[in-house]
Amino acid sequence: MASATFQPPLALAIDVGTSSCRAGLYDVRGQRVSGVGSRIAYTPTLTDDGGAELDADALIDRVVAAIDAVMQQADGLPPIAAVGVSTFWHSLLGVDERGRAVTPIYPWMDARSREAAAQLRRRLDAQALHGRTGCPLHWCYWPAKLTWLAQTQPRLFGRVRRWVSFGEYLALRLFGSTTVSVSMASGTGLFDQHRQAWDDLMLEVVGLTPDHLSAIERVNDHPAELQPEWAARWPLLRGVPWLPAIGDGACSNVGAGSTTRERAALMIGTSGAMRVLWRGDTTVIPPGVWCYRLDHEHFVLGGAINDGGSLFAWMRATLRLPGLDAEEQAVAALEPDAHGLTLFPAWAGERSPGWADDARGAIVGMRLDTTPTEILRAAMEAVGLRFAAIDALLHRAVPEANQVVATGGALLRSPTWLQIMADVLGRPVHASAELEASSRGAALVALNAVVGLGGGIESLTPEILRVYEPVPAHVERYRAAADRQEQLYRALVDEPLVGLVPEAAPPAAATLAVLPELPD
Repeated sequence: MASATFQPPLALAIDVGTSSCRAGLYDVRGQRVSGVGSRIAYTPTLTDDGGAELDADALIDRVVAAIDAVMQQADGLPPIAAVGVSTFWHSLLGVDERGRAVTPIYPWMDARSREAAAQLRRRLDAQALHGRTGCPLHWCYWPAKLTWLAQTQPRLFGRVRRWVSFGEYLALRLFGSTTVSVSMASGTGLFDQHRQAWDDLMLEVVGLTPDHLSAIERVNDHPAELQPEWAARWPLLRGVPWLPAIGDGACSNVGAGSTTRERAALMIGTSGAMRVLWRGDTTVIPPGVWCYRLDHEHFVLGGAINDGGSLFAWMRATLRLPGLDAEEQAVAALEPDAHGLTLFPAWAGERSPGWADDARGAIVGMRLDTTPTEILRAAMEAVGLRFAAIDALLHRAVPEANQVVATGGALLRSPTWLQIMADVLGRPVHASAELEASSRGAALVALNAVVGLGGGIESLTPEILRVYEPVPAHVERYRAAADRQEQLYRALVDEPLVGLVPEAAPPAAATLAVLPELPD
């Protein structure tokens, strides 16, 4: 939440998502400085074969413009002590010898590597690799994308000197050099979560060596100096510690105050995720969910769905809805699961918990009298039902996570959706007061690294606006709805499920498969 009064030191937060980038200032308490901030929207280019791309240099220009706006607004404020950067996980792009982009950014939603993912699963011990890397062999991660690019665009693949995430590319442009944070490396599918190093086997599989990737950061590592061009442009940032980019999901947990095993963060923005973040030395990674890191000391365990705000953008355009905010009262007036519809939300494909390569969205039960508002309510409930499946997996892995903290603009703007979530999960949902948790989290991580937060990020607690209690009668209705959705899912997906495999072996017991050579 914004504050007209603030307590120095200040941090600049840069938050780069799949549909917008933000910049703003936060104080040492995590309060946003009122009147200082910028947001610039954009849209990935989509293709009819499941592709999604962003222009790397155009996105740099947007981030620079966002920083420009904040630097103008910050004139006369106390000095900035640190810069924290949050970027979307799993983004992949290739750079040449000069550090300039030779490919577009392939974000997580680019699904053109579906067949490459299936090839990898046929040749590798997917269960052992998931237990080590924390990432299923799925098209949203780097192994499938790199395999697809090597097979379909070998000349382009050969031009790449280094493969990086967008956060690394931003550092290359601003500083002339880069490392990759443990956080961003942990979301690639090429990183061993337990050794905290690039995974030798997966590098061999995709035909890379460590020299094709950035060096993994040291604890609290950061570039020393902005390039002269940028230091002259932003004198308020000259000499300020600038931390390597970290995953937006991890930042969101920090910004929402969900930083211990007792709290799960439930976020719906463009996509959606449910995550538990905690300090720990080791963990066993259960099937159906993923495991990444905030840093060397903190794990992030969770599940993600592709359809969140993006599904409602589609509904607004296709069903000619005025928008979720305008429809709120009409949706709230409908009884739970009384529309006769069963909906599976996979317009952008599926991640957790099934990880099916070619899952598609579906609506079953339409009648001539079905209304757009009923379809919207069915979609909100369907998203909730997918989170209930993820919650069951997470709760078995982290049974202490009894408090659910809701974050993300799409969810927090809808009291009806928040109540649906409580009813579907069968436990209270605590609505966060923080609308921009990723930005706030990036600032707090940076301040903790540079000046310290006293008790560290574990001392953070959520600021809650309202608690939504489950209604017992609604909980029972949604159990029946969950059974119908599961039946629909299994009818739609006729392939073995990637995530729902037998109980994973502990990391120490994981074995490596002997790999046949992949085709060119």
